[in-house]
Amino acid sequence: MKRSEINQAISWAKELLEKHQVKLPPFGYWTMQDWEENKIKADTIKQVMLGWDITDYGKDQFDQLGAVLFTLRNGSLTDVTMGTPYAEKLIILKEGQRLPIHHHASKTEDIINRAGGMLAIKLYNTLSNGDVDYVRDVTVDLDAVKVTLKAGEELLIPPGCSITLRPYMYHLFWAKEGHGPLICGEVSSINDDLTDNYNAEAVSRFSTVEEDVPLLHPLCNEYDRIL
Repeated sequence: MKRSEINQAISWAKELLEKHQVKLPPFGYWTMQDWEENKIKADTIKQVMLGWDITDYGKDQFDQLGAVLFTLRNGSLTDVTMGTPYAEKLIILKEGQRLPIHHHASKTEDIINRAGGMLAIKLYNTLSNGDVDYVRDVTVDLDAVKVTLKAGEELLIPPGCSITLRPYMYHLFWAKEGHGPLICGEVSSINDDLTDNYNAEAVSRFSTVEEDVPLLHPLCNEYDRIL
């Protein structure tokens, strides 16, 4: 992605969050000067990858496949003194925009429709070889109520409602067309985007950035390189 596209996505997301009165922690608004002034104090932010995360999954089709994410809270799988023993994210999607079909091997997560549009999701089990099981029914918790669905059946989750995704449950979700942009919340066990994303599509978790303009805010996977 071009840096100008990343900056534009962040600005759009901040406007949408403001419209729905969703506030970020202070580091969500830090300029590069703020980062420099807080360099020593911000070690936990950098180590557990809090902050902005804009990705097109390496496909250069951001409006269709991509997301604006912001990690509010997270911890470390190797250092219990760092961060929190759980994670929380915002996932902000344009109408029709989706994430790739994927699962996690260790993370359990609640995906919550916080505000805006309609969350649409399709679920699948995992075969013994790690591939997607397009046949077997899927049993899932919707706000603590168990529901059984056909593999790949489209499920709509309105504002205020949530779904619990357990390890090895493939999921594909998007902002349903005709309902506008969507603000999702993710509350989960500790999040490790470097090792715990298993995609059924040929994608890259983080985008390669083309520096065409100065950055607005650094991304969470850029801290070591930029700060």
